[in-house]
Amino acid sequence: MLIKILRTYLGPYRKPIALLVFLQLLQTCASLYLPSLNADIIDNGVVKGDTGYILEFGGLMIAVSVVQVVCNVGAVYYGARTASALGRDVRASVFDRVQSFSARELGHFGAPSLITRTTNDVQQVQTLALMAFTLMVSAPIMCVGGIIMALGQDVPLSAVLLAVVPVLGLSVSLIVMRMRPLFRTMQERLDTVNRVLREQITGNRVIRAFVRDAYEEERFRGANTDLTDVSLSTGRLMALMFPTVMTVVNVSSIAVVWFGAHRIDSGGMRIGALTAFLAYLMQIVMAVMMATFMFMMVPRAEVCAERIQEVLETDSSVVPPPAPVTELSRHGHLEVRGAEFRYPGAEEPVLRAVDLVARPGETTAIIGSTGSGKSTLLGLVPRLFDVTDGEVLVDGVDVRRLDPVLLAKTVSLVPQKPYLFSGTVATNLRYGNPEATDEELWHALEVAQAKEFVEGLENGLNAPIAQGGTNVSGGQRQRLAIARTLVQQPEIYLFDDSFSALDYATDAALRRALARETAGATVLIVAQRVSTIREADRILVLDEGRIVGTGTHHELMDGNETYREIVLSQLTEAEAA
Repeated sequence: MLIKILRTYLGPYRKPIALLVFLQLLQTCASLYLPSLNADIIDNGVVKGDTGYILEFGGLMIAVSVVQVVCNVGAVYYGARTASALGRDVRASVFDRVQSFSARELGHFGAPSLITRTTNDVQQVQTLALMAFTLMVSAPIMCVGGIIMALGQDVPLSAVLLAVVPVLGLSVSLIVMRMRPLFRTMQERLDTVNRVLREQITGNRVIRAFVRDAYEEERFRGANTDLTDVSLSTGRLMALMFPTVMTVVNVSSIAVVWFGAHRIDSGGMRIGALTAFLAYLMQIVMAVMMATFMFMMVPRAEVCAERIQEVLETDSSVVPPPAPVTELSRHGHLEVRGAEFRYPGAEEPVLRAVDLVARPGETTAIIGSTGSGKSTLLGLVPRLFDVTDGEVLVDGVDVRRLDPVLLAKTVSLVPQKPYLFSGTVATNLRYGNPEATDEELWHALEVAQAKEFVEGLENGLNAPIAQGGTNVSGGQRQRLAIARTLVQQPEIYLFDDSFSALDYATDAALRRALARETAGATVLIVAQRVSTIREADRILVLDEGRIVGTGTHHELMDGNETYREIVLSQLTEAEAA
């Protein structure tokens, strides 16, 4: 998976990568040439006392060093830019894919895991790419070149390399093999920490209300400890790697000096050659250590790449049409025919054989017990889900054939739990219509019974709104969400229990104002409160995923026992009549 991601997203950057490799090749060749120059200065300049030779070749060494530094700086520059571009492109792809997910896919992954995959996992792949560009490209060139240059200095002494390189490779391989499963566990436990932290921040008020601070602290401590334990296990293996490599390096250096001294004593080798050989040995070892550092990062990056690819390869159950309908002849007519919705692997469908017709200028209400499928039915219209059987038609066209932009302009949903984005009141209200004027915003607020409290805020429309709207009450949040939908001015309004946090007086005033504002539009209301929907033109009673009754309030009170039970659980017989 790691190779697949790198091949896919590094494809557009072939030219910078080619230049980077060329610069790394030049700087590595310069690094390999320096010990030979040093050996010549020692053997032909220092030993013979030839100052001119020393100055001449010393100047050459300085020139080679300058080339090495310039090439290295250039390689790091292009490597950093390319790795950053890789991270940007992968994050964008993951974000785009997540944005296409339906509620089903979002529920499968979970928000904490998707956040970790988009941020930390991508960062691990980006860091590996940066290390590969700056270290891994030069490491094999350095290792192979160092061995060749060492053989050029003294072939018999090069036998030490035959023992050093395999021992280093075997040691690194054994450690890396044990690290890979630990890195997978680390990413999973990082997901858990993110989930717990997200829950505790979002549910802070509930925690305080039930005085569960100690319990939540213990829960976070447990998740944090689990992550710490696996991180320590990984850290111990990483800490073991460098002493292992350095032990092999030091032993091999002693062996080179020992056997090299005997070779010099016998006249088979010169002092400069031994110095150069030691330098090449260190370069070989440094190349192996660079490769070791890379191998330490590869297992975690592989795990992260698998998690990223899992998101990228997950297709949304809500697919845009290949030839979308971009224009509708009628306006605001909604029909549901024989709709069924079943979650994957579920024994029973959530909805079955649901038929519904909602016309412009009418208010259609849906009521039912908790878990009867009301919110799911409403979610089928804007395609938060797609029916598994049947059809949902807007103006006679199946919503699965409509252009998503056209569907979003035609249908607007106020969800059961309205969400406000960080920003201001104005930026939230303009979410569906960026061109809306301040007058239109104030009008929408007035209809939604929110004008008075917004005027009371410091800066009015420019008053700050926290993420999720946590700095306003539940009722204020619902009214702002309703105002946001009114600003959009769709042809079909869907209210999913959007009045539940309002007091009866505000609820009644808002419904009267809405009736005037949406007189020519189609309105579909899901509610638990009977007083909210009793004046609707048509009421549908939903029970265990089926429509068990349709009619006005009085018709259903006379002929539908399910509706009658719901009403009498909230009102007296006299109030219901």
